[in-house]
Amino acid sequence: MTAPIELYFWPTPNGFKLTIALEEMGLPYTVIPVNIGAGDQFKPEFLAISPNNRMPAIVDPEGPDGQPISIFESAAILQYLGRKSGKFYGANERERAEVESWLMWQMGGLGPMAGQTHHFRQYAPAMISDQRQIAYGAIRYTNETNRLYGVLNKRLADREYVAGDYSIADMASWPWVTPWRLQGINIEEFPHLKAWYDRIAAREAVQRSAQVGKDLTSRNLGGSSADAAAARNVLFGQRAR
Repeated sequence: MTAPIELYFWPTPNGFKLTIALEEMGLPYTVIPVNIGAGDQFKPEFLAISPNNRMPAIVDPEGPDGQPISIFESAAILQYLGRKSGKFYGANERERAEVESWLMWQMGGLGPMAGQTHHFRQYAPAMISDQRQIAYGAIRYTNETNRLYGVLNKRLADREYVAGDYSIADMASWPWVTPWRLQGINIEEFPHLKAWYDRIAAREAVQRSAQVGKDLTSRNLGGSSADAAAARNVLFGQRAR
């Protein structure tokens, strides 16, 4: 019997990349919650797996040569899972190069820029008194996120998926498009991207992956303002409470 992969997870876009991949690839896994608002990412046992104190991470008990392996950084994990399963990573070097180009586009562009957009639009108003600073950051990153949506929309004008067949490149970008409303984006302005988004959302494995974080999310909503402030301090002050 195959030992399940241990997924260190919290319901964020980066976390959902991996639940989608694991569900799509049919790889058994078990979820180990890493509550990033409570500082779980700073615990020594997690840092031994993910030294950059960032979630997600995995431990595969049946890694190369049958020996356990731990991996951090979502793109590295997606590539590892693609190789392990033999799925969604291209059938040859030309296809893999295209998948990797768009995977790195997400890692270097869409994810960081959308993340900054979320910060300035959702979190900064409760943290910074100078509204001019907030406005500049919100405008700067919203505009850049909008530009990246345009890049993706143009790419999808003549194809169903970003790198040919459905791949880990789609799995990486899709969760970052899911909160488009919070990013101040009008998805209707990007019809090719919207069709791609809906196409992936209809996949059964993607729908199953969405359920993984539902319980964690519901248990951590509705906290006090003090809890919210403490979580912001952990997330953006980079120290455990």
